[in-house]
Amino acid sequence: MAEPSLSSLRAFVAVARHGSFRQAAIGRGVDPSAFSHVVRDLEQCLDVRLFHRTSRSVRLTEAGAALLRRVGPALDELSGAFEAARASALVPSGSLRLNVPRIANDLIIAPMVGRFLSRYPAITLEVVTFDGLVDIVADGFDAGIRRDRRLSPGMVSLPIGAPRRFAVVAAPAYFAGRAVPREPADLREHRCIVRRFPSGSRYAWEFEREGETLEFGVEGPLVVDDTALMIRAALDGVGLAFLFEELVAEHVAAGTLIRVLESWCPPRPRFHLYYPGRRQVPAPLRAFIDMLREG
Repeated sequence: MAEPSLSSLRAFVAVARHGSFRQAAIGRGVDPSAFSHVVRDLEQCLDVRLFHRTSRSVRLTEAGAALLRRVGPALDELSGAFEAARASALVPSGSLRLNVPRIANDLIIAPMVGRFLSRYPAITLEVVTFDGLVDIVADGFDAGIRRDRRLSPGMVSLPIGAPRRFAVVAAPAYFAGRAVPREPADLREHRCIVRRFPSGSRYAWEFEREGETLEFGVEGPLVVDDTALMIRAALDGVGLAFLFEELVAEHVAAGTLIRVLESWCPPRPRFHLYYPGRRQVPAPLRAFIDMLREG
């Protein structure tokens, strides 16, 4: 059995509340005869008369009054829900869950989080840091950040931030009695601080000069998965570290770290924000994207 349409129920409630097909139609900006047809079709669908009609008046039947008591509040609730949904697009609210590598959290999220939440106080931001690969849809995230642009089908990829350079650094004490490396191959003679991914693989240092690109696997006395520990170890003379230059810029400027192989470290590809699909992007995510684009 066919069920009444939402539009026919709305027409019925409008006529019942106005007590007039003409006034209800004017309020909706439609032709009164069209409203009459819609209500007649509703009565046929329900197989019950909803209004007593005369040339001068319209009055609810008992069945019509019973239907109004139940349908009227339900439609009001629906209308309120629709308005709230539309309003959320104008004033972003709700939750935004992001999955980001820890380095992206340090370089991108942390500098903007205060400004973002100040501008959008109705948004609850949840940031989960993880350096491994994540299925953001299966794990309930709205978006993720990564440097690798190879994504699952259906994902949208948005470059964010400026290209960043890496820096190879070590403490002055480390170079006491050691030759400064002039090219990546010289790293075989040096102690390096190794970064380990959650998968167990080790990060190969990325170099490029005059069209020549290298991914150089290094060895050393310390293997870490934490940037702060890597910087601390470099400052303590444990070995050479490979980090984004802005993370060690203050130490290089102060002379507590020395930078080497700088000509082999051009800007690398930017980070990318990725999320599923292009249509109806949730308002909190859209607000976040807009702020990222501001820089």
